Amino acid sequence: MNTERPVFDNKMLDTRRNFFGKTATGIGGAALSTLLDRDLIGAEEKDGDIPKPNGTMKEYHTPPKAKRVIYMFQSGAPSQQDLFDHKPKLQEHFGEDMRDHFEMTQRLTGMTANQKAFPLAGTKYKFEKHGEAGIEISELLPNISGIADEMCLIRSMHTEAINHDPAITFFQTGHQLAGRPSMGSWLNYGLGSMTDDLPSFIAMVSRGTGRPNCQPLYDRLWGSGFLPTQHAGVKFMSVGDPVLYLNNPDGFDATARRRMLDDLEKMNAKKLEEFGDPEINTRIQQYEMAFRMQTSVPELTDFSDEPQHILDMYGPDVMNRGSYAYNCLLARRMAERDVRFIQLYHMGWDQHFSLPTQLSGQCRDTDQASAALVKDLKQRGMLDDTLIVWGGEFGRTSYCQGKLTKENYGRDHHPRCFSLWMTGAGIKRGHVHGATDDFSYNITEDPVHVHDLHATMLHLLGIDHEKLSYRFQGRYFRLTDVHGHLVKGIMS
Repeated sequence: MNTERPVFDNKMLDTRRNFFGKTATGIGGAALSTLLDRDLIGAEEKDGDIPKPNGTMKEYHTPPKAKRVIYMFQSGAPSQQDLFDHKPKLQEHFGEDMRDHFEMTQRLTGMTANQKAFPLAGTKYKFEKHGEAGIEISELLPNISGIADEMCLIRSMHTEAINHDPAITFFQTGHQLAGRPSMGSWLNYGLGSMTDDLPSFIAMVSRGTGRPNCQPLYDRLWGSGFLPTQHAGVKFMSVGDPVLYLNNPDGFDATARRRMLDDLEKMNAKKLEEFGDPEINTRIQQYEMAFRMQTSVPELTDFSDEPQHILDMYGPDVMNRGSYAYNCLLARRMAERDVRFIQLYHMGWDQHFSLPTQLSGQCRDTDQASAALVKDLKQRGMLDDTLIVWGGEFGRTSYCQGKLTKENYGRDHHPRCFSLWMTGAGIKRGHVHGATDDFSYNITEDPVHVHDLHATMLHLLGIDHEKLSYRFQGRYFRLTDVHGHLVKGIMS
């Protein structure tokens, strides 16, 4: 277990105060030597084609298959019955009360607990089998259906959280209460960065057309929790500068910015020498990263070098900054530049009412670009070392919330079973894992918990989830807490 903690850091820094005070170039010199060192010995620091870790881990716990993650989080909870888990029995018993078929023993939200009836709502959408694997997928997702042989569809996900904020927080941090580090922060802490010019962990948010004013997303979802703040994700904005304060003020050029940062570094180094606060060291590193990003981010976000057929593949919204399609293409460009953890959030999947209208809008937002990202990575030879995840925080009920008609219905929250798909590095492709009962009420085969998903993702990145930990308030914490098992059935 790792023993790193602020008191320990302070003691270690105290033994180096003479170095900080007398070295001609201070922290900047140390930082420069680190960058040069990476370039000089980079060829030696390889595990196959995957660079060795340079975070708190110096060696992988297990041979890694993935070097990066792109997580397409669909915030609000997509309806599995309408997209990935076809249930003809729901259509057969359309409108009948669920309680006439079995006892409802699972939790209900306050939004439907007092309903007088729980009418079963079958989907109005057709399902067809796709690919050599014959995976059944809804007509709402024609492009994702086209990559069926690339995907591993998990139909047996489950979670304890029944409301959005704790459920989303659980998927991001392994805990329902706020304050824990996000997964991207854990990776940054354990594995370090593969790039010097961009953050190792970047988050982007797009707003769906299904329910544009859906559940809010908070910056803590990509935060570092109790880890040092240098491991927090950096949010790319959809308006203005991609990163806040990226551009210099009017009349202030790059040379003046460099001189200012050099002077600021000296002052911060002096404070670091006096107080030994690790956050001061974080501040120094972040200022230097911000300076490098003034060059790297404009180049990253300039799509002028993308061929027209690539832009067409991502769809008509790809040039609309802040759209899901734009963020998917930007994610591919980040992956090419060795950003380790890329988190896309797309809001608007919370269909309590008017599901057919709202769900079709969400699918139009995401279907083409999601599939394009997979195909684009594959044609560039990057899918084999990129781990991709697509899914929300829980599922939807098979009974209708509100008034049920043949053309209109809504679904409440259902944490007990839902669908999520993965592809890429180390993932079994053209495969369906797990199953639910005829009413999508409970899991019948191979359940996969959130902690199991996290443990498996870490394993594919070369991390034993039980070994990557951090001491905080007298105990050791990890992403999977005291839980988690590898889902061997989804790994190739």
